[in-house]
This record gives sequence, C-alpha cells and structure tokens, in this order.
Amino acid sequence: MKLSAWHKAQGNFVEWYDPWNGLTEEYDKVYVSKVFSFSKDYEHPIYAKEVHYGGSGYCIKLVDGKEVYDTEKDKMLPYEIEHVYPDYSLYGITDCAYGFLTRGCPRNCQFCHTTQKDGCVSHKVADLAEFWNDQKNIVLLDQNILACKDHLDLLQQLIDSKAYVEFNGGLDIRLVTERNIEQIKRLKIKSIHFAYDRYQDKKTVEHKLQMFKDATGWDKNKKRIIVYVLVNFDTTIEQDIERIQFLRNLNFAPYVMIYDKEHCNPVYRRLQRWVNNYFVFWSVPTFEEYTH
Repeated sequence: MKLSAWHKAQGNFVEWYDPWNGLTEEYDKVYVSKVFSFSKDYEHPIYAKEVHYGGSGYCIKLVDGKEVYDTEKDKMLPYEIEHVYPDYSLYGITDCAYGFLTRGCPRNCQFCHTTQKDGCVSHKVADLAEFWNDQKNIVLLDQNILACKDHLDLLQQLIDSKAYVEFNGGLDIRLVTERNIEQIKRLKIKSIHFAYDRYQDKKTVEHKLQMFKDATGWDKNKKRIIVYVLVNFDTTIEQDIERIQFLRNLNFAPYVMIYDKEHCNPVYRRLQRWVNNYFVFWSVPTFEEYTH
C-alpha cells in the first residue's frame, strides 16, 4: 500500500498484476512479496522490465538446519516510501488503518526473526497520524510495543483516537505494569492477544496474566483475552498441556501455534484442533478426553 501510494504520487499507474487481463505491453515494474519462506513462489509468467522481490519470505535462509535472516537480501523501503500514507484503496479498505508505531524486540527468541530483521531494541518509527486518518478501526503490526520507551505516549495516541484497536502481533505480558494496564483499559479493544511461548518464563508469565485478569476483569468474556501458546519447539507435550490448562483456569482463550508444522508429530495437530476450536475446547475439559 505504501509502494502504491508513492508511485501514484509520482504520476504512475498502479494495479494488481494479472497476466490474463489482456496485456498488450509489459509493465515497467512488478513487485513480488511473501512472508514465509515455505510459501510457493508466483507460478505464472511475469511480463515486466523490472521485477523486485522482497519480504521476509525471500530473506530467510537455512544455515546448519536453522532459519537465519539474510540481511543482504533484505530490501527495506526507502525512507520517503516507508513514511508515506498508505494507499488503502489498493485493497478496497475503507474504515481500517494498518501500520507500525514501533519496530524491533529485545527478546531475541530463537523461533522469531524480529531481532535480525528489525533490531533488538523496540523503537518508535511513527506517530499514529502517519497511517491513520479517523478510521474507526486500527490494526497494529508492532512486534513489542510495550518494550518501547515511548509506549505510554503511543498508547495515549491510541486512546485519543477513540478507534477500536487490535494489537495483531500481541502484547508482551511480561512487560505489563499497573501503569500501562490502566492505559490499556482505556482503549477500545474487542480482544487482546498475549503469548505464553517460553516455559522457562512460567513464573513471570503466570504472575502477570493473573495480575492482568485481576486489574481488568476482562476474563468474563472467554474470547476477549487470547493467549498464543507455542508448541513443538522446546517444550514437552506435558508442558504444553500444563500451560493450556493454566489459561483455561483463568478463563483465557489459548491459541496453539505449531513450530515447523510441516514436519511435526501428528499429536500437535490434534492438540491444535482441540484448543483452537473454542466450542470443542470449552466443552471437552482435557486433551485426554478429546483424544479418546
């Protein structure tokens, strides 16, 4: 959307590439992007003078069996494009704003590329007005906004917008405090996402989740607090179930994320089907009952 807005500002014509729409001449430029390295490449001919590939899916390579972010292949947008107001009409979006207020994360989790891609410090990259103009809904793509030293000011900008806010990447439960919880409570939020990925953070995560529940009372709605649970990475199935049942006891909705889903033990797919179907999960209290 930013590329589209910038090109249109230069007087260029922009549309979605379609080789079957009766092209009579090739395009000047075609941009191709993907998020995941395992996603298929575009399978059809591309008729263009220039073809530009970008996105995380093209910047990740395998080194000694592990995925590593290849900064040499990374194509970051130039400053003047990165900070342009997005062309929401490209997707027909009329009442929702998308963007990053911050980039980066200090956690450096082995299962995540954020640190390699955006740095090990969460830092402010924009004010809300850069990509929001009175839309009723805001979707934030930030990786760890609570780790940014400016997060209280950014939360206040979201409060002042009076728009419904979705933290698409979730909030770091380990960084919630009495002060930022009070700001979060003032936001218009239909649901909020946290993560309980690392079993070694058990004491901190469980304490902060309980703290958030006590401070907000949002657990009355079982779908309002959603907690991502990473499995098939460095935990046993018993530890996975332990985390899931802790969240059930808080009346929070766990959401299982499988690491390397293509090659995982089938038990993780069964676990995911049990947990992520909320009708089934709240009706069948244990994984043992579900599998029998």
